[in-house]
Amino acid sequence: MIRANVNVSFPWRLVVGDHVWIGEDVGILTLAPVAIESNVCISQRAYLCTGSHDFRREDFKLQLAPITVREGSWIAATSFIAPGVEIGSGAIVSAGVVFESVAPKTLVRGNPATVVSEFRGQRSEVKKTEGGGQ
Repeated sequence: MIRANVNVSFPWRLVVGDHVWIGEDVGILTLAPVAIESNVCISQRAYLCTGSHDFRREDFKLQLAPITVREGSWIAATSFIAPGVEIGSGAIVSAGVVFESVAPKTLVRGNPATVVSEFRGQRSEVKKTEGGGQ
C-alpha cells in the first residue's frame, strides 16, 4: 500500500518487497538505491535520504550511500533515515533521526537515535537497555 503524496525521486532505484505500507507524505530520495524488504511499515512523513554533502570540503561534494530496510521493521512517523543506514530485521525506529545502522530486533528513538530496548523472541518480551525506558 502506497498512500497519498509519497515522493520517490528516482523510482527505478527503489525496490519494494511484499506486504509493505508506505504512509502519507513519505519522502524517499533515491540518489542511491533504496531496498525495502517485505512486511515493512514506513509511517507518515518519514524521510529516507540517500544523499548528503561534505560540508568540510570547499566544493560541498555530494556523498551517496544506499539505504536498506530489512524485513518486519517499522519506521515510525517523522523519522529520518540517513545515507548508508541499514534498519535491521524486526527493528523499530520510533520518531528518530538515524545516522547509524540499527541492529535487528531493537527499538531506537531520539535525535540522534539511540537504543531504548531489544526484543528477545516476540516483541512482547522486551529487554530494556541501561538508561532506556518505555
